[in-house]
Amino acid sequence: MSLIANVVVGLVGLIHVYILVLEMFLWDKPAGLRAFGQTPASAAATKVLAANQGLYNGFLAAGLFWGLWLGPEGFGVKVFFLLCVFVAGLYGAATASRKILFVQVLPATIGLVLLFLGRSMG
Repeated sequence: MSLIANVVVGLVGLIHVYILVLEMFLWDKPAGLRAFGQTPASAAATKVLAANQGLYNGFLAAGLFWGLWLGPEGFGVKVFFLLCVFVAGLYGAATASRKILFVQVLPATIGLVLLFLGRSMG
């Protein structure tokens, strides 16, 4: 179970690396415009803000990868960063797009459940 949990944690980390790339480097490019439903004008006006958001998503990814790197001792680190993703996802879903529930909240929830199941079985 812990292997599956770690795979999910790694996938959540990769999702946040992808979000970092979209927000920091592709915000005003066709892929970023499509992903976030932006017009070129709105993307140009918010590019610096998006880059800041992307950096924070990178910190979430780094924390998840750090937890994985720590092995079994990284349980608390993984839980903390998955909870950060979960809360950020809830806020984003409430303020920006409900799609965030499926992109961030659901994977973080699955990761948390699997981590705790693995811990109770091990």
